[in-house]
Amino acid sequence: MHYILVELRKELTLNADAAVKAQGEKYFKEPVKMYGMKSATVTEIGKRYYRDLGKISKSELFGLCESLWQSGMMEESFIACTWAYSMRKEFEPDDFQVFERWVDRYVGNWASCDTLCNHTIGSFIDRYPGFIAGLKRWALSPNRWMRRASAVSLIVPGRHGKFLPDILEIATILLLDHDDMVQKGYGWMLKVASKEHLDEIFRFVTNYKAEMPRTALRYAIEKMPAEMKAQAMKKNDD
Repeated sequence: MHYILVELRKELTLNADAAVKAQGEKYFKEPVKMYGMKSATVTEIGKRYYRDLGKISKSELFGLCESLWQSGMMEESFIACTWAYSMRKEFEPDDFQVFERWVDRYVGNWASCDTLCNHTIGSFIDRYPGFIAGLKRWALSPNRWMRRASAVSLIVPGRHGKFLPDILEIATILLLDHDDMVQKGYGWMLKVASKEHLDEIFRFVTNYKAEMPRTALRYAIEKMPAEMKAQAMKKNDD
């Protein structure tokens, strides 16, 4: 099946735009490798080549995804995430080790991290919530992207009101993290959880606002009513 990747990469190269590439490289703080193209173009190409794969086993598909991740190209990582998500109905417990390896070895920017975690890993956790224990382990990792992944993997379930105690526990583990990508990640997790659990998230934020980095705090309260936001931003000695 690797001939598919050869053809896929040829098409990605043909669609590369130097101006988009230059703009994208400036957009990220960390160095990124990319062809340079609009996300809609990447999505269309990825879907078309996925159809060309025909009937393929999950293990074969995950092998192709691994090769895409290994390239280090951002657009290829997006396609790997889309292809892996397409197998969500066939996810099994052992797949967690695969996803953990992808995050630890290959993720190198927030876009690839969130694309993998929001839907692929989020769907896995929804199906096998016992693996939230693994996310809590990620929250203690020296790898910044694993720490961010521990939070953003709960974005979609959290938006639907699920796993509140675990969300609060992961936010507590990450509370004092110095990395802004991690702060934004767990702040975002708290923000989406506030949709269904406003009072609980507000209580958490006000309890920890003296210690919580302002970046995380601002993300967490973004969707709260104005009076709650004002109270959360008010310093304790005011």
